[in-house]
Amino acid sequence: MAPTLRSRQITFRKIARQPYTDWPAYNSTPLYDRASLTALESDVRVVSEVWFTHPSHDSVEQFVCELPLTYFRFESHDCYENSTYYDMETLLRVFVLKELHEWEHETALVSYLKNHPELCEQLGFESIPDQSTLWRSWHDRFTADLRETVEAAARTILIKAQNAGVAVPREPARKLQYHGNESGESDPDDQTTLKQAEKITDHVSRIVFPAFSLDRGEGCAIHENAYWGLQTYLGLRESLAANEGARSFVYESTRERTPLGHAHRDHIRNLSIPEVREMYRQSIRQLINEVAETEEFFRAGIVAIDITEADPFTGDRTGHEDEIIGTKENTDEYTYQWATVQLVGNAVPLVLDARPVRKGESREEIVGDLLDSAEELVHVDNVLMDREFDSQHVLEMLSQRGLSYVVPKRMQTSEKAQAKRLLQRDQDRYETDRKLHLGKNEWHETTLIYRRKEDSEYDDHRQYSVFMTKCGSGHLTEYGYRWEIESGYRSIKRFMAATTSKNFGLRFFYFAFACLLYSIWRAVDLLVQVELTGEYEHSPIVTADNTLTLLKKETGIG
Repeated sequence: MAPTLRSRQITFRKIARQPYTDWPAYNSTPLYDRASLTALESDVRVVSEVWFTHPSHDSVEQFVCELPLTYFRFESHDCYENSTYYDMETLLRVFVLKELHEWEHETALVSYLKNHPELCEQLGFESIPDQSTLWRSWHDRFTADLRETVEAAARTILIKAQNAGVAVPREPARKLQYHGNESGESDPDDQTTLKQAEKITDHVSRIVFPAFSLDRGEGCAIHENAYWGLQTYLGLRESLAANEGARSFVYESTRERTPLGHAHRDHIRNLSIPEVREMYRQSIRQLINEVAETEEFFRAGIVAIDITEADPFTGDRTGHEDEIIGTKENTDEYTYQWATVQLVGNAVPLVLDARPVRKGESREEIVGDLLDSAEELVHVDNVLMDREFDSQHVLEMLSQRGLSYVVPKRMQTSEKAQAKRLLQRDQDRYETDRKLHLGKNEWHETTLIYRRKEDSEYDDHRQYSVFMTKCGSGHLTEYGYRWEIESGYRSIKRFMAATTSKNFGLRFFYFAFACLLYSIWRAVDLLVQVELTGEYEHSPIVTADNTLTLLKKETGIG
C-alpha cells in the first residue's frame, strides 16, 4: 500500500511528539551539523522505527524514496569537484536500495531499475545510469565514511521493518559489523579484543556523547568535546579532582586547547538537574538503539531499583540539609544519595536512569519516577528492590502498572513468630498470602515467602529471610540478580571525579556521567563479545579502564 499525505502526516507528527527525540538530529546538539553522518544515521533510525508502524507503510523501497534528505549537506562527502549529472541525494538512495537487496555488483541494480520504472521516477532518475557510472560513484565519488553510512542505514531499515512485520528482501544481520575486523577466532586474544574494542568504542561514543550539550553558544575557542574528554579523563584516575585533572589533561590530550578546571566546573554548574537527566536519558536511548540491533540484547526483562550513598560528608552542611541527608542505616552520618534503575538478569547491565534523592521524598515517588524512564526505554516485566522499599504503597503502585516484584520484608513481630515456628519444624521454606493495609479500607494483596539461608551465622529465627512477591515463588531466584547493581555501583563510583563542592547539580552530574561511562563500558563489552565470538557472557572481556582510555584517546572526545 502506497503512503498517503495523511499517513506521512501521522508518522512525522508522532515523531515530533516524542519527548525524547530530536529530529532532525543536527538540531539536537552543537556537536552535529547538516553534514554529520552520525546524525544522518540517527535520523534513519528514528524515522524508520515509527514509519513502519503505520499499516500503509509496508515497503522498504518506498521508505528509501520517502526518507527526508533535503536538509543534508553532501559537499564534504563528495569527492568530485565538478558538478555531475546525478546528484548525491539520488545516488545515496539508490545505493541504500542496492544494500537492502545485498547485490554484489551494480549490474543487478541497473537491471532492477530498468524493470521498475515507477521506482526510478520516485528515486529522481530522469534516465537510468549505466553500470560503470554507478561503480565510479560508489568507489570514487562517495567517501569511505559515506559508504559506511549507506551500509548502516540499509541494515537499520531492514531491522526496523522486520521488527514491524514488514516483508524485507533479505534477512538483516543482527551482528554489528565494524570495518577492519579480520579476526575469525572463537577465543580472541587480548590484542584482538583491544583492537576490536577500539573500533567499537569509537563508534559508540560518536553516537552517545552528542546528547550532552553545554549550550555555550557559537564561536567558542574550546571545542565542546574537550569538556567531555576532560570529564572522561577524570574518571580514569581514582579520586582525581577537576583542577588537578585539567592540568594533567593539557599534556595528555591531543587537543590544542583544553578547558581549565574552574571553567569546566562553572559550565557544569549551569546545567540544571532536569537538563542533566534529560541528556542522560537521550544518551542511554542512543546506546540501547545500538545494542538492540544484536540478537544478544534482551530488551524485555528485569530491572533493579536501588539507592546508593556517596562517602560520608564531614563538612558544614548548613543550607544544604535537604540535599546532604542521613544515611540509609540508622547512623549519625550525613551523605549525598543517588537512586538508579538498572537492567539486570540476562540483559547487559545498563543504568537506564539516575536521580538525586532529597529529604522528604517518598520511596513511592522515587520508584515511580525511575520506572517512568525505564518503561520508555525497555519493556519491564519484573522489579527487584531492596528492603528499604518495603512499603505497601510502593508495591500497590507496581501492581497498578502491571509489574511483578520481589522485595525483602522487614521482619516484624508476626514474621519473627512465623520464622520461629519454621525453625522448630526444621522447615526451609514457607509461603503464605498476606493483605497489606493501604488505608480507607483498601488493601494490597501480596505473597510472603520465607526462605532459610544456607550456612547462616545465626542459630535462631534470623536464619530466615522474608520476601514479598507478586510473581510466585519461582521468581524468587531472580532476586539474586540484584548483586549486579551493587557491583555496578562500585565501578560507577570508581569513574567519578573527586570534588569537595556542595553544589548539588555538580555532584549529581559527576554521578550521572559516571553512570554513562559505566553503561558505555558494558555496551562496548557486549558488542565486542558478539563481534568476536557471536555470543554474550556477563563476565566482561573488555576492561573498564581500557574502555575509558579508548574514549579519551581514539574518539576525538579526549
